[in-house]
Amino acid sequence: MVDILIILGVIFFVGDKNFYTVPFLIYSILSWIIIAFNINFYKVYRFTSTFKVFNLLFIQFLIFTLVFFTYFTIFREGTIVDNQFLILTSITVGITFFKLLSFYALKRYRFEGKNFRNVVVIGLDDTSEKVTEFFNKKINLGYRFFGFFSDKKNGHKKYLGTLNDSFSYILENEIDEIYCTLSTLTKVQIKEFTKFANKHSKIIKLIPDSTELYSKNLDSQYYDNILVFNVKKLPFETPENHYFKRTFDIVFSFFVIVFLLSWIIPLLWIIIKLESKGPLFFKQEREGLGGNHFTCYKFRSMRLNTMSTKKHVTKNDARVTNIGAFMRKTSLDELPQFFNVLKGEMSVVGPRPHIENLSFEYQKDIDNYLERHAVKPGITGLAQISGYRGEVKNKSDIKNRVQLDVFYIENWSFLLDMKIIVQTVLNVFKGEEKAY
Repeated sequence: MVDILIILGVIFFVGDKNFYTVPFLIYSILSWIIIAFNINFYKVYRFTSTFKVFNLLFIQFLIFTLVFFTYFTIFREGTIVDNQFLILTSITVGITFFKLLSFYALKRYRFEGKNFRNVVVIGLDDTSEKVTEFFNKKINLGYRFFGFFSDKKNGHKKYLGTLNDSFSYILENEIDEIYCTLSTLTKVQIKEFTKFANKHSKIIKLIPDSTELYSKNLDSQYYDNILVFNVKKLPFETPENHYFKRTFDIVFSFFVIVFLLSWIIPLLWIIIKLESKGPLFFKQEREGLGGNHFTCYKFRSMRLNTMSTKKHVTKNDARVTNIGAFMRKTSLDELPQFFNVLKGEMSVVGPRPHIENLSFEYQKDIDNYLERHAVKPGITGLAQISGYRGEVKNKSDIKNRVQLDVFYIENWSFLLDMKIIVQTVLNVFKGEEKAY
């Protein structure tokens, strides 16, 4: 209602007779509502990220702008209409300001302990543990995590009792939301909690098994009263996304090569040569799209050795030179890979390429590892900005890395690429613990 009032208010105060007409007002309001509900513009919850809010604003105003000008193309073709940009800009600024103001005001309000939700978790596994950490960390979202119930006692400080104890506890402590862990509950138990939640007007949510979280990209459909899951087409399977990403890769890599590498290469050539013998570039065979091999370029950061293709660099590795340590810390050693991008062997963003012997080792332990080969490898990726880069100390490191890579492949968007690139640049300046 506030957004509609802003649209009407802007048109009223501008006072242009071309806009202040009943047909145009109805057209504008209906257009806004139809677009908003189609892109879920108003589905902003306490757990919605700031990035998501800006994404919704961008899409909403992009489509609304096109629809806005369409009206004059169809009904006022050939006539000059003033104040179009004034009205559009005013509506954009007004609605954006109100949406962000209300979004951050609510966060602040919840941070002060108001407008909160009392929550408990039924069952506990690795994924539900992360959810509880999320509740405790994000205070401004307004969740009060009381604890969890499980028939298996494990000494957790937030353990509240068995599953049977939970029903009376939820009612006595006015719990608002119940989170059920699917990996620890049977179908009968889930039905029991669902029935209980519906009867007492509680919100119930299901926490899926972490190993299944990124395995499929499903969409539910109904055939009469029969529920059918439709496997969505992956973003990179559509030609337009493929060509769009490739165009961006060419433009971005060309820009970096011309304006950055053109002066960094001769400078590093002198510094690297002064410290240690060997070539400027380090070349290594890596696995790319479809598992095909390509030569990956990097600035040489280590002294010449025979183990470079057999093991990861470890902390305080004697092979790394002084300038090499700096380059690895700031990711400068990765810059020559923009030549790989320009050649079409890599992308700016994507799963990091592995050498063949390590790749073969990972395939034995991780079922969906080969899904990474569905796209071109990248200079940076979702796994890298999430803390999974460098040395692999245990199986969970590579498992989590692959999960994030598969998630990226199944949920790619240009805005996600932009977010990863921006975060990568920020990480360069603040430094990363595992960059050695």
